[in-house]
Amino acid sequence: MSYELIALLMFASMMVLLLTGQRVFAAIGFVASGAVLLLYGTGGIEIPFSAAFKLFNWFPMLTLPLFIYMGYVLSEAGIAEDLYKMLHVWFGRVRGGLAIGTIFLMVIISAMNGLSVAGMAIGATIALPEMLRRGYDKVLITGVVQGGSSLGILVPPSVVMVLYGMIARQPVSQLWLAGVLPGLLMAGMFLVYVVVRCKLNPSLAPTVSDEEMNMPLSEKLKLLRAGIIPFLIFFAMTGLFIMGITSLVESSAVGATAATLAAAVKGRLTFRMMHETARKTLAISCMFLWLILAALAFGAVFDGIGAVRAIENLFITRWELTPWQVIIMMQLSFIVMGMFLDDTAMLVIVAPLYVPLVKLLDLGFGNQLIWFGVLYTMTCQIAYITPPFGYNLFLMRAMAPKEITLPDIYRSIWPFVAMMALTIALVMIFPQIALWLPEYVRGR
Repeated sequence: MSYELIALLMFASMMVLLLTGQRVFAAIGFVASGAVLLLYGTGGIEIPFSAAFKLFNWFPMLTLPLFIYMGYVLSEAGIAEDLYKMLHVWFGRVRGGLAIGTIFLMVIISAMNGLSVAGMAIGATIALPEMLRRGYDKVLITGVVQGGSSLGILVPPSVVMVLYGMIARQPVSQLWLAGVLPGLLMAGMFLVYVVVRCKLNPSLAPTVSDEEMNMPLSEKLKLLRAGIIPFLIFFAMTGLFIMGITSLVESSAVGATAATLAAAVKGRLTFRMMHETARKTLAISCMFLWLILAALAFGAVFDGIGAVRAIENLFITRWELTPWQVIIMMQLSFIVMGMFLDDTAMLVIVAPLYVPLVKLLDLGFGNQLIWFGVLYTMTCQIAYITPPFGYNLFLMRAMAPKEITLPDIYRSIWPFVAMMALTIALVMIFPQIALWLPEYVRGR
């Protein structure tokens, strides 16, 4: 049996197991272990074990639970809710101001959390009811919350980029920096879209009444204190890291410690809050750990049988595709898979195939794996909100007020999908959008 056929059988077996409803890490790990036993006998079991120990010896792995913990502390302690109240008052008189403030909130939450789940929860349970009560169009604001929450996996500290860095063996700090400008560009597009839509159709977003906004300036300035804590945490964490004072792991520890101290200062550091935070942190961290272990084992076996070279031969030699056509095919496959799988499942399935191939392609610039990590992450954002199985779609349906129906949710996402696709195209055409900042910081 040829190695190409073995690779195809491994991939097909994995997909069949996933379709039966098996857990992603179990399906991938089972195929990897079974294949290595059949190909190399009992001695070959060292291959997945070696991949596992590589992971345990990778020090930046410690950042994963620390960043997840930080995000849940900020959410459970109500610090993000206080931040929304501040944005509500300061943006209330602007047409569409609450929607604009919500996008700012999502960017800030993204910069503190690294996951889309916390931003979605805050937006659906706090922002949506407030905007509905004030007469905002439900389709518009549903799209704002879904699009804005997806920024959590692009703006640092992105947990998805940490996972990509582990599997692709790329420095997480470079990946984070590469995501900053594309993330801000995407957030800027969202803001412009909301402003233009509300200007063309004022009925979509009425301004806040004078009664609600009749607040002395001194009171408004006091509300600004709600925004001080999140900004201090963010700058303490990323600022020290960029200046070279702290390492990546130390930076995550700073963020986790600062979030805990902030909860204590607010008087919200209760046993119940810490218990809930610890439980959620442990659940998410363990899930990611098992997925990464399975992915590394699968990738080790896949690479050992020469599957990557076989795919390279198929795309470039037989089909005679150019490097850019190969990249476009990869992106299209991400979008299709994203309709049925979440971002982590996509990453662990295709990383063993795509990452080595991207490294071999001649695209005409350096840092190709860093750039590709940003492309992958942005494509995941589309996957989060794309029917039929977009992850954020179901989260929104579960948490949104009853006035917002599933058809409303589906209708709301298409303008944001278009803006995300435009950002991806711009980063592909102008790679320096992603690569300039990491190259500038590294040069310093």
